[in-house]
Amino acid sequence: MNHQHISIKLESKSIAKCHILPPKLNFMENALQHQVDVFTEAETHDLILDLAPTGTGKTKAGLSVLLHNSNKNAVYIAPTNALITQQTEAAIKFINEANLPHIVKSASAKEIKQWDNDKVGKRSGEKLYNVLRNPATIFPEVGENKPLLLVTNPDIFYYATFFAYNRLDKDNIASQFYSKFSTIIFDEFHLYSAKQLVSLFFYLALSYVFGYFQYNRKVILLTATPDSACNEALKLLEQEGVKIARIDGENNSYNLIPSQTVVYLEMRPQLERDILLEEIKQEIIDKLTNFPEQNGAIILDSKDYINRLSDLLKSAKLDKYFGRITGSTPQLERAISAQKQVILATSTVDVGFNFEKYPQPNRQNLDWLIFSTKDYFSFWQRLGRVGRILGKTITDIPSSVITYLPLKAWEGNITDLDILGGRKALNEKLENLSCLQRPFLDIYWKSEAFLEIAKPLLELEEKLEGLPENNLIIKLYQTMQNILGGKRDWKYYRYRMKILKGAENIAKSSIKDIQNKWQYIKGGQAFVTNYIKVKSPEDYENLERGINKIQDFETVFKNDKELAEDLKEYAEIFTATYAPLFQFRESLFESLSIKDSHNFLVDESDKTILDPIHLLRYYEFVNNRDYIELTARAKEIYNLTFSFRYFGTNEEFKNNEINKLTAWKNCRISRKLGNAISPTPLIQKLEKNLIAGVIISTTVNLGTIIQLRKQGLMSYPITVDCNDQSKEYTFFPSLTGILTIAMTSFRLRLPDNEDFYIT
Repeated sequence: MNHQHISIKLESKSIAKCHILPPKLNFMENALQHQVDVFTEAETHDLILDLAPTGTGKTKAGLSVLLHNSNKNAVYIAPTNALITQQTEAAIKFINEANLPHIVKSASAKEIKQWDNDKVGKRSGEKLYNVLRNPATIFPEVGENKPLLLVTNPDIFYYATFFAYNRLDKDNIASQFYSKFSTIIFDEFHLYSAKQLVSLFFYLALSYVFGYFQYNRKVILLTATPDSACNEALKLLEQEGVKIARIDGENNSYNLIPSQTVVYLEMRPQLERDILLEEIKQEIIDKLTNFPEQNGAIILDSKDYINRLSDLLKSAKLDKYFGRITGSTPQLERAISAQKQVILATSTVDVGFNFEKYPQPNRQNLDWLIFSTKDYFSFWQRLGRVGRILGKTITDIPSSVITYLPLKAWEGNITDLDILGGRKALNEKLENLSCLQRPFLDIYWKSEAFLEIAKPLLELEEKLEGLPENNLIIKLYQTMQNILGGKRDWKYYRYRMKILKGAENIAKSSIKDIQNKWQYIKGGQAFVTNYIKVKSPEDYENLERGINKIQDFETVFKNDKELAEDLKEYAEIFTATYAPLFQFRESLFESLSIKDSHNFLVDESDKTILDPIHLLRYYEFVNNRDYIELTARAKEIYNLTFSFRYFGTNEEFKNNEINKLTAWKNCRISRKLGNAISPTPLIQKLEKNLIAGVIISTTVNLGTIIQLRKQGLMSYPITVDCNDQSKEYTFFPSLTGILTIAMTSFRLRLPDNEDFYIT
């Protein structure tokens, strides 16, 4: 196939400036029309989407809605911790300009831990609750009657609204988040994963069903590139009765000012690593040689690629020209790197990073950009970073971009692009390339992952038992079902959630308590019924037919310690199996503290954090107890493999465990070069008793596995040592992997043999 490069000129962009400001916005000099429209539409709508392009002041537009609830609390959800700091500063500036009474406070997990234990308690959940209940306990400047504007992230919002905090704090925090805030701003929500979107839509549905919108609650969604599945869900929410306004900042054709330069775009096919990095290195050298006055950036999806590119540039004696910004870069070092002529970055800069230079140039901050992309949304997000000229005095210097797209884009006939059609033609072509779409939303909502919304629903149902509002639970579930397309009724999910709760509680119980009190443990009877269904179908059938009752098994467990131990083990496996569905982040292991004396990851400091999988694949290191010290970059990338012992024959394993989402006991992780296992320093955090995932046959599904790897979806070889033989299979441990496998026509089962994906 001909993978020819494609060049297209993208016309400059403009955006409308407001001609006449409403009196309440007189302090907003040079306001854009979309900012004013957001404020105006918020008077009569519950939910406002600001769809203005990247870098055109959506933050200020969202904050303007505070003026409609000027004496009430608000929350701003920024997508990253780096943005929490940035948006807190922006909010403080806006509050002062608007003469609003709010006190602005940021709340990342790290900041919450640093709040004074003596004033607000020791547990993170306890601290957050006490600050929300009475901010003056730790922030005396708040005063008795001043409203709070809390700036936080989706993680904390999810844990708060889905009752995921400590059992002592979860009810209190959820109550505060559901009832405390009159204005809620979700920034860059197009970046949300399926899981994050579920929590967002749950909050929207609850605000509607429980009547919060009737009391002037306002929700603002800020995004330049909304997902089509989200758009459909919002339309369905609108049909339910939520009043939604959509503001497109580019629809106006009058009072226009320049916002982005002409962009000369070249699209190239993704290359093998070393060839790609050498090509990019040469492009950087050419830019520095031919355009020494210009600033540029490289954004790649792989941290390893960025670090290897850094090595190549250092070997070319270009150290002084570039800096790195990745997830491992400390905050202070990011500020230093941002002032370099060339910035090497990962997706860390995709949101809220404006490539600002000091002193500010009177032209665009970024003249040229080279980036890779795997999907439609990151393409436009990254393209929007270059050539920004809003508020600049020089607006006629073109910018240039090179982007590397998946090879499948050429199989999808990207070469048919009308290269004279500008941005509209490009958008239509990319929007219709299946290889650039993110299909996980639909599959997530139709799988067992939909069970996730049952958790807060069940919590709310229990809290409202005996109250008139209890009948709103079924309405809330049906609203979510209508919006997201869940295939089971509330009765099914309520019972599944009770089984899971029982599993969690029995897994934490002692063998003695299981033997004597299992029927009194919360959810215990539901889980034991499930256990009997899996382990003894005949007894389960007798339960179903009413011949026996679950209470009849009380003496069975009391008199059989081994059976109680087996029940506990099954509970542990069941609980661990569902962990990826309820775990907010997809990392298989917790991040590790790293000492980087040789600056493999960072340029100025010598301390950072790193995902263990990245560490194992790309670095040599020693374990110094309190931290891991990097000693060298791996000359060859290590392959990671898993292994575990199965007590049964290989045939039994194939019949009972293949294509099943479950948790595997005592999995060991090793790294290999070729077929040889390489000695690996022991890392305590990698010693997990149970790891959840799906094991599939490698030989039967080789084509699918290869294709998924090309798409960047990691899977790992896993050796299963059976009683009669050892055999290698393929292991998908992450939620993304599990969902992808479910999409590729695999019939996945759960530990109790229920279907994972419900068509």
